[in-house]
Amino acid sequence: MTRTKRAISNEASKEKQIYDLKQLLEISKSLTSVIDFSTLIEAILYTCMGQMKTLGVAIFTKKNFDATYFQLNRNYCGFELEENCDYSFPEEHPLIALLSRPSACYTVEDIGALIPADAPLKALFALEPSLIVPLKTKNHINGLLVLGEQISSEPYSNYEKEHILNIASLASIAISNAALLEMSTTDMMTHLKLKHYFYTVLIERMEFSAEQDLRLSVVMIDIDFFKRFNDTYGHSCGDTVLQMVASVIQQNTRSQDMAARYGGEEFVVMLCETQASAAMKIADRIRSSIENLDILYDGQHLSLTVSAGVAEYDPLRDKTAKALVDRADKALYEAKESGRNAVRQSK
Repeated sequence: MTRTKRAISNEASKEKQIYDLKQLLEISKSLTSVIDFSTLIEAILYTCMGQMKTLGVAIFTKKNFDATYFQLNRNYCGFELEENCDYSFPEEHPLIALLSRPSACYTVEDIGALIPADAPLKALFALEPSLIVPLKTKNHINGLLVLGEQISSEPYSNYEKEHILNIASLASIAISNAALLEMSTTDMMTHLKLKHYFYTVLIERMEFSAEQDLRLSVVMIDIDFFKRFNDTYGHSCGDTVLQMVASVIQQNTRSQDMAARYGGEEFVVMLCETQASAAMKIADRIRSSIENLDILYDGQHLSLTVSAGVAEYDPLRDKTAKALVDRADKALYEAKESGRNAVRQSK
């Protein structure tokens, strides 16, 4: 290569590095401004696909802050998953130990040469990833970033690997921050949101719904005769009942909705873009599902019921979030007065 060509090549390389540094700065700003976990994961997926020019990206993360497995869940784009395949890695898996080493990313061939292929690895390899990258903060693994097929047929250069490691580091910091927020706003027992955080989000959603002329409903739910479980079987039984009810509520709400533990045995659900008639159906589905639960506790088969009240947001009546929740709570009281195991709508 002539001196002129070498100079041009060096100049192009410097411009590329400057451009990528600017990109990293923009990525950092973008990711650190997102606090909602699902929105953050989506942003990371599309950022990595665009930066690394791949046809797919997936992220293995922990489902919640006390989980012991890294799971794929729905955090992927561009991959075709086997319906009955378990895509997860326990914390103690050799792959996690490998990724915990000083920052490096690995191809399938690299990992295959270092770790015997067990069921979790076979499931991962079946996705035909082009690169596996650790999501790591201060030597702590927050997840696994899996890149799919490359658009280019050229293997990753050392510079590209360094670039994706930098992106992964920024993503990991953002995931760690989102996890800290999750911990501070989540009830440890039920894994539902806490009351104060629910109100914060509800206020924002009420304003947005009023501006966009969208429907919004709130459901208050209370466990019927909850005290009997504590008095008869002990508080650990009451905790089990609370967890079971919370699980049913969570299963019947969408990602854009929010369920929270309001206090004691009372729960509250925010249903976005949902009018009262649809909210009534959702509340009754929750009520019916809980009524059909068979809870086995200490050799005893237990059953329970809940009552619920529904209120649809009315900008003229509900000047505050508390006013809306109070209307749903009044409807809940009416459900209790009617004999319990019932759903009532605010008038």
